[in-house]
Amino acid sequence: MQLNFRRQGQGRPVIVIHGLFGSLDNLNGLSKPLSEHFDVIAVDVRNHGLSPRSEHMSYHDMARDILQLIEQLQLDKPVLIGHSMGGKMAMMTAGLAPASIHGLVVADIAPVGYTQARHDGVFQGLKAVAAAGCRDRKTADEVLSRYVNIAGVRQFLLKSFVPNSTDPWRFNLPVLFDHYQGIMNWPGVSQPYEGPVLFIKGGDSDYLLPEHQPEVARQFPNARAKVIPGTGHWLHAEKPQLFNRLVQDFLTEVS
Repeated sequence: MQLNFRRQGQGRPVIVIHGLFGSLDNLNGLSKPLSEHFDVIAVDVRNHGLSPRSEHMSYHDMARDILQLIEQLQLDKPVLIGHSMGGKMAMMTAGLAPASIHGLVVADIAPVGYTQARHDGVFQGLKAVAAAGCRDRKTADEVLSRYVNIAGVRQFLLKSFVPNSTDPWRFNLPVLFDHYQGIMNWPGVSQPYEGPVLFIKGGDSDYLLPEHQPEVARQFPNARAKVIPGTGHWLHAEKPQLFNRLVQDFLTEVS
């Protein structure tokens, strides 16, 4: 599948991969400053943004999309940066083709499966907006607020709202709902990835925990971790300057 992408800058190639319900704009606060020193390619993953829609949504499928992009653009061993689901995509890509990937930055996700359903209210709200036929952002926010209390989460979701449309979301909501368990799960990499990996954890987030360390070490033996205190799962948006500096320092070191 040919993904939609935005490319800016020059230098070592870096592919930036957003998370569930997102788009390539979500990490623009990272992509733009990185483009001063690197060739930055931000992508819309399948079933999100302006990339094609598909009934398939496994991590193997999504990783192959990234590998196809690398071949399409003839990139020489890019570093992959992924947040949440995008971090799992990055890890799977490195597991499938380790010789093609120079390194990874994985933001607030672990190479494990999660059994807790974390997005029930979000899915209910997204479906309610579609069912109500909301034509503008204000009305969509009012409907969404009945299911999602946190204004910042609603603002993030509404970045993918399409006004005056019978299909109000830029992501493929039915497919994401049907494949949600697979997205939260983790099939594991077939072989350890030996390249450099930086895990960045939100200090208040429960997505990356001490009990995950054995699986991190087994699958990514050259990984290190940094913690950003006072942040949750959206660490790149909550403390962008610190997050960007950690990423920049890692890229400079491994380039």
